[in-house]
Amino acid sequence: MAEVATPRRSRITPERAAELYEAVLDLLREVGYDALTMDAVAARTRSSKATLYRQWGGKAELVVKAIRHNKPGSFAGVDTGSLRGDLHAHMELADDCQMEQNAALMRGLAMAVHNSPDLLREFREQLIEPEMTEFRRVLQRAIDRGEIRADNPALEFVVHMMIGAFVTRGLIEDQPPTRAFLTSYIDAVVLPALGAPTT
Repeated sequence: MAEVATPRRSRITPERAAELYEAVLDLLREVGYDALTMDAVAARTRSSKATLYRQWGGKAELVVKAIRHNKPGSFAGVDTGSLRGDLHAHMELADDCQMEQNAALMRGLAMAVHNSPDLLREFREQLIEPEMTEFRRVLQRAIDRGEIRADNPALEFVVHMMIGAFVTRGLIEDQPPTRAFLTSYIDAVVLPALGAPTT
């Protein structure tokens, strides 16, 4: 019986991948997800479409990996000894300009996520689930330190609160999310909901 060759992904250097991701994000901002094509990415980056498909499989995976690559650092390296400190330190990982750009991307992708099962699946697997896992780890440390109670019903809504504040500021106030706004929100809303110290 003949062996079936398994497709091998070509090697792309981290620097080249970063260039491709930046081009994808630029195209997203210019034309939106629905109008973004692999042909356009290939032309913008002087790549072959075949290389893009070998490396990323399709548009949804490429777009989500570009967003993940551009995402500020994670909670993985943050452990200040307090929940408030951890949440504030996480806000310091992105500047206001990055937050504004990311909020614009999220608004632009909101409808596309609901209309594209592939994009929704990639978002959940590559962004939402890892973020939820990191939040749970931070919250568990706070429980272990005695800062918050394990039976607090607000625990399961922390990610919803944070994402909600990030996304809806533009809708409600026509203002981008900023570090100052989000750290104030953490102190005024998130920590009190969790019964955690706010100073």
